[in-house]
Amino acid sequence: MAENCTHDCSSCGEDCASRQTDPKDFLEAPHPMSSIKKVIGVASGKGGVGKSMVTSLLAVMLGKKGYRTAILDADITGPSIPKAFGIRGRAVSDEDGIYPAETPDGVSIISANMLLEEETAPVIWRGPMIAGIVKQFWTDVVWSDVDYLFVDMPPGTGDVPITVFQSIPLDGLIVVASPQELVGMVVEKALNMAKTMNVSVTGLIENMSYVQCPDCGRKIPVFGESHIDEIAKDFGLKVLAKMPIDSQLTALCDKGEIEKADVNYLDAACEEIIRVCAL
Repeated sequence: MAENCTHDCSSCGEDCASRQTDPKDFLEAPHPMSSIKKVIGVASGKGGVGKSMVTSLLAVMLGKKGYRTAILDADITGPSIPKAFGIRGRAVSDEDGIYPAETPDGVSIISANMLLEEETAPVIWRGPMIAGIVKQFWTDVVWSDVDYLFVDMPPGTGDVPITVFQSIPLDGLIVVASPQELVGMVVEKALNMAKTMNVSVTGLIENMSYVQCPDCGRKIPVFGESHIDEIAKDFGLKVLAKMPIDSQLTALCDKGEIEKADVNYLDAACEEIIRVCAL
């Protein structure tokens, strides 16, 4: 039995001998009116690696391939998905449930920012309440005709990632990292958590891998030598993309126009998602 055990396995990520319940027993049913074919989590061991940008781009790029995509923004205290898509205003609800906002290109989105009076208001909630909101985004939101629902998870291995892993039936997990050696160590923590929680990892994406010289095309590793290939090999995983620092992409996110992005950094990642999580 783990030290300081509360005897509540539903909020615990420990794989101890006293656990009596199958993790699948904690899965929550989606809203009765929802239609969701596949759910992909996007996680990171720490913040600031561009996880939300990767989530947004994956939804946009799969949308351009003809799939209906959606984003459940589970990063409750640091929601940035609405900013990237230019979504303002509050979510709409009625007696049947809550309805996600829809972007010009048809990506459905729900986020904590859409529940606040002011988008800059801080979310000063304790862990159980935050975890409860994430569950409600799954159980109370009407996700209509979605092929791929991406869950933008908060960084780390705390309450909310545990809630996502145990409450939402993930068909795959993308782990996002950056090249620093410290981040590499943190990535391994995230991968080990996924293994403990019996969640299948689809692959790794490294963001901020390099800056490309506009004159000669040389790739400059501004954060030092990458270790992502070594980590992927150790865990038997694929590196699905190595994304550069792209100031134009950042500018589009700042303007809420990420759907205008014309990049191919994540083509291989999209193809792997389609292959592994076939509809």
